[in-house]
Amino acid sequence: MHYYTLGQIPQKRHTQFRKPNGQLYHEELFSTEGFSDMYSLLYHANAPTQIKQVDDPFSVKPKTIHDKQLKPRCLNGFKIKPSDDYLKGRKPVLVNQDCSISLAAPTTSMTDYFFKNADADECIFVHKGTGKLLTMYGELPFEYGDYLIIPRGTTYQLQFDGRDNRLFIVESYSPIVTPKRYRNKFGQLMEHSPFCERDIKKPQNLVTNDVQGDFLFYIKKQDMIYPYHYKNHPFDVIGWDGYAYPYAFSIHNFEPITGRVHQPPPVHQTFASRGFVICSFCPRLFDYHPQSIPAPYNHSNIDSDEVLYYVDGDFMSRKHVTKGMISLHPGGIPHGPHPGTVEKSIGAKETHELAVMVDTFRPLIMTEHAAGIEDGDYYLSWLEGH
Repeated sequence: MHYYTLGQIPQKRHTQFRKPNGQLYHEELFSTEGFSDMYSLLYHANAPTQIKQVDDPFSVKPKTIHDKQLKPRCLNGFKIKPSDDYLKGRKPVLVNQDCSISLAAPTTSMTDYFFKNADADECIFVHKGTGKLLTMYGELPFEYGDYLIIPRGTTYQLQFDGRDNRLFIVESYSPIVTPKRYRNKFGQLMEHSPFCERDIKKPQNLVTNDVQGDFLFYIKKQDMIYPYHYKNHPFDVIGWDGYAYPYAFSIHNFEPITGRVHQPPPVHQTFASRGFVICSFCPRLFDYHPQSIPAPYNHSNIDSDEVLYYVDGDFMSRKHVTKGMISLHPGGIPHGPHPGTVEKSIGAKETHELAVMVDTFRPLIMTEHAAGIEDGDYYLSWLEGH
């Protein structure tokens, strides 16, 4: 990210910054990787350290399925049932040592508690719904197609405008960043990048909630939720500046890279981490070589598991695609277009598909939630007539 500031801050960091009544504001350095990575400085009306009570923690560790079957998988994501509670409604479906992929269909806003993921950065893709992400950095409006990138340790609430919401959530145990090859030595997104800083939606409308009471936090750490009661409202910041903050990027603002012949998946990359990449497949013109084949060629997944989350539109390489469907093509075996789709794609000029892809460098493990929404015959779909 690039430098941003909101609200009131002192001229120089780590110096006296006083309220109108003469009391000091409370400075906090927020960084996700010690003192060596991006950070922000926030100025609280009250100390962010005042704990009133700590309740008993409870486990949210995913229950995994170790069935030893190396085969393509298909999950019907919209079969995840809506839930009144955002946290209880988050259902992990695929996990490994680097990330956790979950689905959620919350019907109500977070009003009674605040959530902090102390383990992982979060990428929340908004498939359905509108609303606001509320944090101590301000408000971040979101809508269909937005990626919400939330640095680990950020306390937040999700405020929804309606009850029909669908979220695709990726937790990353290393920072989620824009790909290095898109940025120059100063961190600026370069001309060949498929998006730029103008496309990034940053927090706005900073409101200082200088109130005291009993504020319930659910803090996630190592697959446990720790209920904390704090004395002060977490969103009591008068101002902040820096490089670490939540932001939103719309998949509709991703500018596809095309060519004379079919381009490989890295041209769709949107975000990166140490253990996986996230790509955006968007409406685009097809290849323009006179002999081009728009459908993707067969390729072997040897070093990564490929997850594709289908959002909207028509997919020229897949049959029987539904919104919210997740395909998992595991490393070690080849995969490619379904029978008949290659020939059918020839001559097509454009595609209107919309999908999010997560390629992990270590194998993913299915959970019990995934087993409950799996189409068990998906691996047969490459047979003629199936």
